[in-house]
Amino acid sequence: MIAKKNLLKNILVTCLCLTALFANAQVTDTTRKNLGDTIKKDLFTAPDTVKKLHSKTAALIPPAILVAYGFASFEVKPIRNLDYYIQGRYNRVTPNFSSNAESYFLFTPVAMVYGLNLVGVEGKNRFVDRTAILGLSGLILGVTELGLKHATHRLRPNEADYYSFPSGHTGAAFLGAEFLAQEYGDQSPVYTVIGYTCAVTTGIFRMANRDHWFSDVVAGAGFGILSTKAAYLVYPYIRNALTHTDKKGRKAMLMPTYIDGAPGLSFAMQL
Repeated sequence: MIAKKNLLKNILVTCLCLTALFANAQVTDTTRKNLGDTIKKDLFTAPDTVKKLHSKTAALIPPAILVAYGFASFEVKPIRNLDYYIQGRYNRVTPNFSSNAESYFLFTPVAMVYGLNLVGVEGKNRFVDRTAILGLSGLILGVTELGLKHATHRLRPNEADYYSFPSGHTGAAFLGAEFLAQEYGDQSPVYTVIGYTCAVTTGIFRMANRDHWFSDVVAGAGFGILSTKAAYLVYPYIRNALTHTDKKGRKAMLMPTYIDGAPGLSFAMQL
């Protein structure tokens, strides 16, 4: 158990060191701002509009294939047999494996996005917009996966319940990985590599813990990526429609709020 914790700690430290290295390379001494100014700019400023996602249709093919593979496991016997084979290998090689390490890898990409912004490495969007996009991504993924878990009624490898398909943890991990890639992938491919490495590791741990079959994890990855891409595609239209200037030149804005543990919306219009 101690060895596992040390391994996990070393992996996370490596990820953080790589992030700090590239953050330091992108923020020079002449452009570095103090922490207070950085936080103020990120939290309390936002552009009038946000750019629409210009994603090639081809970028949707890989995650769509992952989702299709997952669904195929219900009808194609060789694919389902591969689930049993892989799980059998885990049972033989690591029969007593148990870890919650995926909970750390799951949130690492999202934490990196906010951490990088905090130290002054600006991503694609400011705090309000990226948080709204992240929330929209989570909503899309949550509704999709919750519905499928009840509809497919697949038994988990550990026989704990019948909510195996698709893997929610893996979906959330790949959602975060794509979120990191969208915000920082244009600045350096290393960010994308780190994010997706954490996501893949999450999926591996879900299988090793016998919580999911291989096809559950594959489908979860596809749904996670597609949910984030969908949010980045849809959000600009919602944001630009709700935050606009009317015919009289008055600006209106609708923003998410979180007060005393209660989420909500606030509307403001210039008089």
